[in-house]
Amino acid sequence: MNTPDMVFPSEVADLSRRVAELPRKEGRWLIAVAGGPAGGKSVLAHVITGAVNAAGRTARAIPMDGFHLDNDILDARGLRARKGAPETFDADGFIHLMHRLKAGGEVIYPLFDRSRDLAVAGAGVIEADCDVAIVEGNYLLFDEAPWSSLGKLWDLSVWLDTPEEELRNRLVQRWLDHDHTPEEALARAESNDLPNAHRILAARLPADVTISAVGVDT
Repeated sequence: MNTPDMVFPSEVADLSRRVAELPRKEGRWLIAVAGGPAGGKSVLAHVITGAVNAAGRTARAIPMDGFHLDNDILDARGLRARKGAPETFDADGFIHLMHRLKAGGEVIYPLFDRSRDLAVAGAGVIEADCDVAIVEGNYLLFDEAPWSSLGKLWDLSVWLDTPEEELRNRLVQRWLDHDHTPEEALARAESNDLPNAHRILAARLPADVTISAVGVDT
């Protein structure tokens, strides 16, 4: 994961400093980083996490992708072609994890293995002494049930604003990197990923901070 061309570094630095300076409290701070697919969320989450840790705080980046439903379940529900849409995640499981994270203590959670296209249970851990979780995902500011219930859990929310053409280019490249032909990669991006991005934008909840994703390497 490379981050050579992060634009508006003062915005990211200001955000990181704001998170690092949050007062100590019982439980854990939850910071949401939301945006469209391939918009640079994981990059931004890791940049903020690294900066907060460097400032002497203990932070961890937590991806939402570990809650993808298994392909067998998607096949049974006729949703395989829509993978990545809101209904193809275990939303209730993810929401439960957020409540556990906010309460504090050690928490084990699943991670998504993109090379195998499946979620791996128990692959991630956030330690008890970590008091800041930087959560990143498509549907963290999504105004459809049950996702909309997440809004009250965020102590600070960030929207990553990425132009559609930039999203398209990154999504196509993502599928090319997974051995799709150029035609297959474009079809995957335009038939599923970009419609998901449009759906996210149409039901987007307000964010505390908005950052342009132009130049953020995914």
